[in-house]
Amino acid sequence: MKLTLPYNSKMNSTDFIYGVATASFQIEGGIEQRLPCIWDTFCSLENTIVDGSNGDVACDHYHKWPQDIEMIESLGVDAYRLSISWGRVVNEDGSINAAGIAFYIALLDKLVEKKIKSFVTLYHWDLPQHLEDKGGWLNRETAYEFQKYTEIVIKAFGNRVHSYATLNEPFCSAYLGYEIGIHAPGIKGKEFGKKAAHHLLLAHGLAMQSLKKLSPNTLNGIVLNFSPSYPASENPADIAATQFADDYFNQWYIKPIFDAQYPEILSQLPLSQHPDIIAGDMDIIAESVDFLGINYYTRAIYQADENEIFAQITLKDVALTDMGWEIYPSGFSDLLISLHAKYTLPPIYITENGAAMPDSIKDGKVEDAHRVAYYQSHLNAVNTAIESGVDIRGYFAWSLMDNFEWAEGYLKRFGIVYVDYQSQERTIKASGYAYRDLINQRKNNNNNNLLNS
Repeated sequence: MKLTLPYNSKMNSTDFIYGVATASFQIEGGIEQRLPCIWDTFCSLENTIVDGSNGDVACDHYHKWPQDIEMIESLGVDAYRLSISWGRVVNEDGSINAAGIAFYIALLDKLVEKKIKSFVTLYHWDLPQHLEDKGGWLNRETAYEFQKYTEIVIKAFGNRVHSYATLNEPFCSAYLGYEIGIHAPGIKGKEFGKKAAHHLLLAHGLAMQSLKKLSPNTLNGIVLNFSPSYPASENPADIAATQFADDYFNQWYIKPIFDAQYPEILSQLPLSQHPDIIAGDMDIIAESVDFLGINYYTRAIYQADENEIFAQITLKDVALTDMGWEIYPSGFSDLLISLHAKYTLPPIYITENGAAMPDSIKDGKVEDAHRVAYYQSHLNAVNTAIESGVDIRGYFAWSLMDNFEWAEGYLKRFGIVYVDYQSQERTIKASGYAYRDLINQRKNNNNNNLLNS
């Protein structure tokens, strides 16, 4: 099972960064060494996590990080995308948790030693519970608390970090967490989603100001997720519904950053659903970024709906991942090309792309051919976008290893490394070896080119 790209692809250059990605709550465990977060609380509630599990141990990365970095090195990647647990580095009174800082510094130092670039996400959904108790992302003050936390991290980590992303997927935090309530903190109400989104974006802008001041030499930006929107038919009503849905779910988070305004559909929403915007907010949110991280998994199809403006539909007889998501690689290139046309963007990094598949381990091997096929089609979709003129500088596979998949618990496996949660043993899957070979082949080709020049 191999991954291949066209010979002349820019993705075959050693200048193109290949990496793997994880997130703190999903892999770390080490719950005793940090403050409780909203996901700890959410996991403790009934009927929130499909398998009734939690992140108390997860992949026990808190204790197994040295061997995990050896494993990352063995995959040949250029970069590792990780997130920082806010409640591991800052105490409730705002003081620094020295042990938590030391944990990350040791990890970052090892990455530097291995010549693996660290792409650090400052917020991947694990808000300290004490801040949620004061309103969480519905409280404007949380944005300023995030800026303080950002400055603590920047000063502590010094020159060990290659890149900082302020937030991972603010859509998920705002919509899934505060509007439909299927993610932590589990709040439901259309009047809450856009308010939370605004404070998240404000937090991003404030953190960008601090990053520019205190860490001007790192690559600083944000990670947004997109599910490109397609109409169910050529019916004008379906097309209009799809445009509304695209603005509501996708453009809502990118347009303020690059155009300093929300989509025009804001005027169509009831006042109760409007964000609380204060003069100057949109300029803060639109602080320039060095890169845009894009996460892509699948597309969304919409039709007009009498009650709700739009309704998402699912197609029958299409290939699906274990999450029930349609496998649609051309949606990836469509997305990248459309964003490039719509906005003046900085360089793009694909910060997450991958698939959950029903993996099983046999004779010490995981032959995940469906995942290899997913990566093959999606890596080539990225290449198609690059050939169309989109400036894409890197690609991160989601995920390094199987982990706590949020509301799905441990039932869905996204890793290119298999994790046995009983023994904590890691086994590189066929997809992991295929990814390694793609990366190493590129290095070998570049070396050959140098030798022949």
